[in-house]
This record gives sequence, structure tokens and C-alpha cells, in this order.
Amino acid sequence: MINKMNDMLSYDLLYYVQSDRYTTDELKDLLQKHEEIKFVSLVGVDLGGNDTDEKIPISIFLEDIGAFLSGGGVQTDGSSVVLPGIATLNDGKVDLIPDSAAKWFVDYNYGNIDAATKKPIGTLRIPSFLNHNGKHIDSRSILKAAVTHFKQEIVALIKDNPHAAEALQLNPEDIEDVILTSATELEFWVQTPEDEANISALSASQDMQEQYWKRTKGLVRTAMERSLTMLDNYGLEAEMGHKEVGGVKAKVDVTGNFSHVMEQLEIDWKYAPALQAADNELIARTKIKEVFQSHGLDCSFNAKPIDAVAGNGEHTHVGVSLKLSNGSFRNLFSPVMVDDDYINIFGWGALMGLLKNYEVSNPFISGSNDALDRLQPGFEAPICIVGSIGHTLKTPSRNRTVLVGLIRDMENPLATRFEVRSPNPHSNTYLTIAALYQSALDGIKAAVESGLSTKDLENAFNKKAGEKVFYLEKDREYRSEEDVFEEFNLEQRTALFGHHPATVWENIKGFKLYPDKVAALKQGGVFTDSILESYSLGSIVKWTTEILAKIIPNMANSAKYIVKRHDDQTGNELDETRWIEILELKNRLFKDTMDEVSLLSQMRQAIANKDYVLVSELQSTIKNEFSKLKDLYTQYKRNII
Repeated sequence: MINKMNDMLSYDLLYYVQSDRYTTDELKDLLQKHEEIKFVSLVGVDLGGNDTDEKIPISIFLEDIGAFLSGGGVQTDGSSVVLPGIATLNDGKVDLIPDSAAKWFVDYNYGNIDAATKKPIGTLRIPSFLNHNGKHIDSRSILKAAVTHFKQEIVALIKDNPHAAEALQLNPEDIEDVILTSATELEFWVQTPEDEANISALSASQDMQEQYWKRTKGLVRTAMERSLTMLDNYGLEAEMGHKEVGGVKAKVDVTGNFSHVMEQLEIDWKYAPALQAADNELIARTKIKEVFQSHGLDCSFNAKPIDAVAGNGEHTHVGVSLKLSNGSFRNLFSPVMVDDDYINIFGWGALMGLLKNYEVSNPFISGSNDALDRLQPGFEAPICIVGSIGHTLKTPSRNRTVLVGLIRDMENPLATRFEVRSPNPHSNTYLTIAALYQSALDGIKAAVESGLSTKDLENAFNKKAGEKVFYLEKDREYRSEEDVFEEFNLEQRTALFGHHPATVWENIKGFKLYPDKVAALKQGGVFTDSILESYSLGSIVKWTTEILAKIIPNMANSAKYIVKRHDDQTGNELDETRWIEILELKNRLFKDTMDEVSLLSQMRQAIANKDYVLVSELQSTIKNEFSKLKDLYTQYKRNII
């Protein structure tokens, strides 16, 4: 497989098609010239972030491309996608509708070489929409609707509010387009298969920052470089690849090859219009993983693949530009005079909206056990709903402990944007970006319609708890340029910056607890009640299924190795006391008796009863108790000679 992947640079392959730039005949001619492309796949993305993949012979597609694209698409069974409450057993017909305006990617199978062309077999993947009873109900369509709504509202705001146009120093009639630009930063762990993680070594390396931005070596370097080349082949314009904070040094075996690889990496590529950015990430994750696997390396995009070590983030950048009739561009958030203001009224509104409405964006961003495991103090993971704009106007800075950061370049006003640091590689990027832009728009509308100046808006953003200002909540604070984990304790962080959900249930409850904030998501019909309900149902099923199928069995398996290690010769009174405490806690977690039901058995019963409040409470309790058990056992083992 490595040799076949090595040859990829020499193949004359078609990696992507911008279909709307071709007539039907030109498109047909292009595909016929690439005989290695044998299949077509319509790629719909359900509410769980899963993308469909079916193999339709290219000959069927080429028979009548026009009818294929403009017709009803391809039918599928709703049971094959995550759309609970929408595509039901008695109403499960879902149509895949091709998006002819999107970039189409060709997915090559380097393990299957066409005998005639001597090239890998390709599948033309066409981004598509999922349609149920005449309505689009998929993640791509939600983001598309958010983009359309945002554009319409921004143009209307500028036209209806002269001071808004003045802040941008433009004539509203000169606006040709509003472009929502997004980008994601993909972090992931790579390791040689079946190697066990040395948690203490990884933790020590992280604390000493031994790996961050260090030189890559061996197969990791090769796979990294080939991944960057592959992204360029697909037109994503790779920008950077580097080591992240996690990892330990690999070993060299007797053949001179590296073994025991365990490193955290990051790969970035250029921003793109919002919907295209999400499509790009889908192909990027697939291809990066395939490249590393072809070099014998496991690749994990899980948010928290290794306990007690930094998890994988996917910082998401959101920005907006105005395209003017003269061909120039204007950043929607940048002030005219960068030395006078951090951002303009649109920027202040967007920042406030992102933070104020975050409780209803977070279910889309951190919708899994894994995602919430990553968001813990001590790992540069943002758990506080607070933003940073920089210490001073003259010195744009990055605060890695906040949720949202303002990114500025004093020499390039077009670069002004916001970085949201909570997403991870398994966040549904389509829904994440849609929710973020809906939240930002809510704040923009409020800021523009308030008539407040940029200085008034800055003062409002700098408010202290208890201070009543426009739009923002009275008892909260929204800005910190300090390390929030060093400056504030847990109680203070919760009071100032809001409660961070510990479980998926707590997170999903945001839809019920904050109806005013949900209203921001629903503006323009972007997120409907049925979509929110379906997403919630899907998240709950995934949450509880993972508890039963993965978390509980993994805990039980780990507990098997918590055994007595001392005897009369090797132990003492302290060892015996510690072991009794360990055994009592282990039994409380795992062992039923005639008089007591273990915590894990209580969890199973609560899930069976659909008592999600109790499931949530038990999950937090079990997690804390199991962590305590492991710590006690580590302390106990250290004293055994």
C-alpha cells in the first residue's frame, strides 16, 4: 500500500471538479477522459455529522448528467442516516439531491488499480442535500440556509442604518456579495498500532513542552509532507503542518526504522466560503487518515484519545467580507482606523453574539462524551464562556484559555476574524459554523440597531459582573486577558463565565433552558423545532449507547487489573489500610450485593428507564469515583516493594 501511495504524485489524476464552471457537455467530456473514475457517490451529511457513500456506476451518471442533477436524486432509507423523529420507520423515504454549485471531489482507492489505465479507481463524490417530504433536513442545507440568511440580513442592516454604512465607509448599493469565510485547524494523534500509551511519560513531555513545534522524523515526517501535498492536489491550499503539544520521542529499532511512535500533530489549510470550508474538512480528514495509515500509522481524530494528556481540538475561524462592485473587498469586522478601535460595530456585535448565545451553540460543538472529556482545566481547553481581544490596541495577542479570541493583523485588515477554540475534529462542522454565524448575527443586529458607538460597545463588552449594559447578561463578564485558570478558581469561573456542562444531557438541556438564545438559532428558519428535536434525540441515543457499549465495559476491564499486590512479607499496615479503601470503592462502583446496587448497575437501570437526569448525575459521580479509584491504586502500588 505504501508503494502505491508513493506513486500518487506521478499519476495524472483529476482530483476535483468545480462543476458549475462547465456546461453539461463539457462536464461529460471531462469525466469520459478520466476512465479511472468508475463510480459516483452522492454525499449527504446527516445531523450526526455522518456522510453517506454509495457506489453508482459512472456510466449511469454519464447517460444523462442533466437529468441526474436536476431530478429527484437518489432515494435512500431513512434508517441509514441520523434523523430521528424525522425519517421514521413508517415515513423513512429520504432523497439525496446533488449540489451542482459545490466543488466535487474524486476519492481514489490506491489499493485498487485499474488494469486498463494503470491508475487507482476513483469515485466522484458529489456534495448533496437530504430531502424528506419536500424539505431539506441535513447538515449541509442548514449551513447553506444560515449563509443565505446572514447575507440578506447584513445587506438590509447596512441599507437601513446609515451609521452602519458610514462605519464601513461604503455605499450600500456597491455591495455585490457578502462572503462568509471559515477555516478549521485539524489536530490529531498518530501512533504505531498496538503500542500502549505511557501516560506518565506523555504527561511529563507535555508539561516540559518537549514536542511542540519540534521537527518531525521518519514515517511521521513523510506522511505529514504527503498529506500536505495531497491537500494541494485537492485544491485546499495547505498552509502548515507541525507537531502539537502532546507526544513522546519515538524509538529506533535494529533496522534503523522508528517504532513506538506517539505524537500529536496539526495540519491547516486555507480558509474558504463557509459551506465549502465544511466540505473541505470532510475530504481533508479522510485523505490525511488514509495517508498516515498507508505508512503504518494509526490516526485518531477523537477529542480525547488519551486520558491525562492534551486532546485534539479543531479551532474554528469565522469571518465575513464584503465584495464590492469595483472588485475590492472590505472586512465586515475591521475598523476603518485600526489604530483607533479593535473592531467596528459589526465586530463588537458578532463577538457579543458568539458569547451570549454560546449555551445553544455548544450542543453542536461538544455533543459527545469524548468532546466533553477534552474540555477540562489544565489542557488549554476552553471551558469558560469568555473572550479575548488583546492586551492593547497596538499588540494583538492570543489568550489560549478563553473560548473566543479576536484575531487581528495590523497590516492586513482583511484578516480580522474570530477564533472559536472549543470545537474538536468530530464536531459537526456544518452545524457548528451555522450556529456560530446565527449567534454572531443576533449580536450584530442588536449592536447596529442600538446606535451605540464603537467605544460604547467596547465599554459594554468590558463590563463587570453586576453591571447592567445593553444586550449582555447583567451577572456575567465577557472579557479576560488573563489565564482564566490561574486568575480564577472554579467557583469564580462558574459565577463569572457560566456553568460548563459535565455531560451530554446537561449540554442538550441548553435548548430548553435558554429559549431566547434558541430564538437566535431559529432566525430565518435556519434551525427549526423539528431539527433541534431530532438533533437532541440523536445525541441522547449516541450518549447512552456509548455509555453502555464502551464506557462501562472499558471501566470494568480496567478494574480487573486493580488487584491486591502485597502480602505479609511485602506489605505493612498502611498498605492494608489503603487496599481496604480501594476494595470498598471498587465494590461500590462494580459489585452488586444483597443490600446494595453498584453505581454501574444503577446506571444501566437508569438508561433502561430513560431517566436521563439520573443518568447524567450518575455519569458525573461514576467518573469522579473511578478517577479517585485509579489515583488511590497508583498511590498504593508505589509503596509496594
